Amino acid sequence: MKLSYKQRLFLCFAVIFAVFTGGIVVFEQSREKRFKTEALEEKLDAYAEIVNAGLLSKNGNHVPVLDSLIVSFPQNLRLSLIDKQGNVLFDNFIRDLSKLENHAGRPEIVSASGNGKGTDIRTSSSDSRAYLYYAKKFGNRYIRVALPYDIQTQRFLEPDNAFLYFIVGLFAAMLLLMNMIADHFGKFIRQLRDFAINSDRKFHFPNNELGEIGMRITENYRLLKESKKEADSEREKLLQHVHSSEEGICFFSADKEVEFYNGLFMRYLNTLTDESGSVLSAVFTDAVFDEMNRFISGNQTDYFESQIQRQGKIFLLRVNIFKNRSFEVILNDITKQEKTRQLKQEMTGNIAHELRTPVTSIRGYLETVLEQPLDEEKKHHFIAQAYNQTILLSELIQDMGLITKMEEVPQSFNMGTVNIRQLLESLKRELSVPLREKKMDMHWDIPEKLEIKGNANLLYSVFRNLTDNAIRYAGENVKIRINQYNEDRSFYYFSFYDTGTGIPDKSHLSRLFERFYRINEGRTRDTGGSGLGLSIVKNAVAFHKGTIVAKNRKEGGLEFLFQLHK
Repeated sequence: MKLSYKQRLFLCFAVIFAVFTGGIVVFEQSREKRFKTEALEEKLDAYAEIVNAGLLSKNGNHVPVLDSLIVSFPQNLRLSLIDKQGNVLFDNFIRDLSKLENHAGRPEIVSASGNGKGTDIRTSSSDSRAYLYYAKKFGNRYIRVALPYDIQTQRFLEPDNAFLYFIVGLFAAMLLLMNMIADHFGKFIRQLRDFAINSDRKFHFPNNELGEIGMRITENYRLLKESKKEADSEREKLLQHVHSSEEGICFFSADKEVEFYNGLFMRYLNTLTDESGSVLSAVFTDAVFDEMNRFISGNQTDYFESQIQRQGKIFLLRVNIFKNRSFEVILNDITKQEKTRQLKQEMTGNIAHELRTPVTSIRGYLETVLEQPLDEEKKHHFIAQAYNQTILLSELIQDMGLITKMEEVPQSFNMGTVNIRQLLESLKRELSVPLREKKMDMHWDIPEKLEIKGNANLLYSVFRNLTDNAIRYAGENVKIRINQYNEDRSFYYFSFYDTGTGIPDKSHLSRLFERFYRINEGRTRDTGGSGLGLSIVKNAVAFHKGTIVAKNRKEGGLEFLFQLHK
């Protein structure tokens, strides 16, 4: 049976107080018995002194002297005279002394020979009665007096029971008091236990120090519980964030034990290590992480970063070491960002290259006009050439601005309903002169009511740049055809092709939409292209949630296939 806290506390107090009380009783009983024994020994000592005084006053035969003294002593007092060798010279209870043994070895005689006096309680071998012996040494003899150790003597030596009764009564009173104290503490502990079992209940503690402690404990517990709820909530948010993060994250303890990781970290780890299905401990064993492991072992700083190239991809590796020496390892696939960065670097170089040509031409023409003596006709020619280069430069800047606007602020374009057939008719009228010069036939097969919700200028730039591209590079006597060849619930599908020369080297087809990419550098400059037309087409189609591809036609010429969201 399991004891309650009150019962255990009461039992503990009772045992302690019982041991304490028992010790006092034993000490007091033994002390009182010793005092009574000493009092009795003092009385026997007085008898021995009287006997010795009588023997000293009468130097003759000791028997008459002792017989006369015994008359005045208690009747039950036994008197013995023993010489130095232990021979009994007189004993008032034994008349035939020859029957007595030598008493040199009796305990009281042995003690008296060394200390001057001695006592012992034992049964006499001469008359088989129990005596309290007291012997005292006087010169070369021992005077021994004894009282029968009967009930009367035993009662005299027994301690007084009044003190015992007092102690027992006090012990009982203390038990009651301890029971009250244990009940008081037990009630407080029960309240704390009930609070621990059901912390939502309201508890009323006593109005004292224990009650104050109880209230503080319950208040701190409630605060701790609220803090735990908040911490669990934040932890859940963190775990959700880690799981949905676009970075691979793994947390390790200071002993390199895995604490938490997301699926993306395992996927990136399988890409970086030599074997598929790698365990997380591979970050400490695979050679690709050697530099990271040297950093962790060195503990020089709290942050580490490096790049790893593997399987055609580029990963950014980061390590953060926390104060308790646990750490996190973060893997991020930055292949796309790196390619974008390289593309921007290339684009910056291409822009500088493309701007350099018209600017150099303009500078050359104007320097010639300013520094050379020319007639009016040649001056006009050089100024006209410089003007043409400024137009080309203006168009280049305008095209670059349009691409940047589509990529960075697409929401700035106004949306409306655009009729594609009307847009193509307007385009054909605007390009009628170059189409006639190149003897090109432009025709389309588009339903009259085909309309797209989009930006009119961007849709116009799609067909305008495709047409300009055909005019510049397809050759003469070429047909341009635009068809809406399919549709579904979301898209219209278009085909734009010419019957010209096409692109003999198919390796160029995948790069046609790159900025400033030219198949034939020289010819492109002669025809005045900026190298941004098809890039504008691709971005404008993407703005309308579509894609575009280019291919050579089996019958000859170049075809563009794209779709536009309805």
